[in-house]
Amino acid sequence: MDVTAIREDFPLLTQEVNGFPLVYLDSAATAQKPIQVIEAIDQYYRLNNANVHRGVHTIGTRATEQYEAARDRVKQFIHAKHREEVIFTRGTTAAINLVASSYGNQHLNKGDEIVITQMEHHSNIIPWQQLSKRTGAILKYIPLESDGTISLTEVEKTVTSATKIVAITQVSNVLGTINPIKEIANIVHRHDAILLVDGAQGAPHLQVDVQDLDCDFYAFSGHKMCAPTGIGVLYGKKALLEHMEPVEFGGEMIDFVDLYDSTWKELPWKFEGGTPIIAGAIGLAAAIDYLTELGLDQIALHEKELVSYAIDQIRTIDGIEIYGPAERAGLITFNLTDVHPHDTATVLDAGGIAVRAGHHCAQPLMKWLGVTATARASFYLYNTKQDADRFVAGLQKTKEFFTDVF
Repeated sequence: MDVTAIREDFPLLTQEVNGFPLVYLDSAATAQKPIQVIEAIDQYYRLNNANVHRGVHTIGTRATEQYEAARDRVKQFIHAKHREEVIFTRGTTAAINLVASSYGNQHLNKGDEIVITQMEHHSNIIPWQQLSKRTGAILKYIPLESDGTISLTEVEKTVTSATKIVAITQVSNVLGTINPIKEIANIVHRHDAILLVDGAQGAPHLQVDVQDLDCDFYAFSGHKMCAPTGIGVLYGKKALLEHMEPVEFGGEMIDFVDLYDSTWKELPWKFEGGTPIIAGAIGLAAAIDYLTELGLDQIALHEKELVSYAIDQIRTIDGIEIYGPAERAGLITFNLTDVHPHDTATVLDAGGIAVRAGHHCAQPLMKWLGVTATARASFYLYNTKQDADRFVAGLQKTKEFFTDVF
């Protein structure tokens, strides 16, 4: 993979920050956008800006064709069986909330169980907390192993005949843990429960085949995979989606409206009330084309090599704790001893190095780790070994700075 050529596709990466060439290591929060995606959105607004589905004029027809072609592109990308199984949403959060509010409200009762883990992003915790409060269902957690992984034995122990929903991240946004989704799905389905997968950190980095994984729902966001903000996807098995009620009501999603009653459109449109995120969907399709051409396997291998290279160097610096398993996705979450992660991130930023600091929307996991916050460097297809070198050198300088100060 020619990373030098790839970097030329990303305009933002050419800038300097605080007088230094930018090293962007925050792609787990949001990825940068290649010119191919920017141009696809620009072309829509310049040439095809019209609402979809409703109009019969030429521009409206072109917009509708582009929007629905984006749905077909997502279907291919995640290997869904039917295009009707692809629902456009505002992002992973909206997709998970849709399932909790629709499927959850319809199928859960008092005493039923919802099973998640402590490594989940808040977006995959709070909707289930609220569902359990609404229905009287019991929220349970699969215990984590000491290295932040999940044991299938513990999954077997936690999922019972009372379990109705299991919701789990494919890749932890803090630990980098890659969970065995296919094996978990097998356990879940043996108990006649359904499995929702938070793919926010999975879809940008891994080959996703929802049929092979046999998950019932899969949610992901465009902005973490080089697409615009404000667009995401909920995949759901057609048999489940067909019997679910919409949770947003208004234009686009209706078939017929009378004074006192209404009927809904068929899939997928009954879940896409209001004017959809047209430009976002078109941008997502362009991002999928970009990533597919490069190859998700090649991207994952590149990230793995960078992380391994960086960790080997970090381990030579005393006083840095790294969290997560040995086998991980393309991120490193860490803390400098006696230095708040916000201070670490601030010093790194002064040298043009962008990392994340805080609880990463994973406060239960922070509690499990015994910390209030961490710093995180996340790598993507456009990062280089030179970026890793700058990052490690920045950590050494940060450590020396606070050693001298205190």
